[in-house]
Amino acid sequence: MPKLKPDTLIPTPEEDAAITKAAVSDFDARPFTDAEWEQAKPTLRPGRPKADVTKERITIRLSAEVVDHFRSTGRGWQTRMDRILSEWVRKHA
Repeated sequence: MPKLKPDTLIPTPEEDAAITKAAVSDFDARPFTDAEWEQAKPTLRPGRPKADVTKERITIRLSAEVVDHFRSTGRGWQTRMDRILSEWVRKHA
């Protein structure tokens, strides 16, 4: 198979105009208008829903022993650490 030059893959302005004219005349192949592209954009963003109660992101320095212990408990270790600290705060309020 012959190697194509990158510039051979991009149509010239004249070729692009001819392609667009042919596409516009064919109802099944007509290109979207800018307004149609706007309507086609997804309105939902991927990812999990925003939490009702959010947590504050901070930087904290902990001993390696404490971090290793919680990390060894698997996924969700930060949530478990938060729960334990919350319980301590309630008991000592």
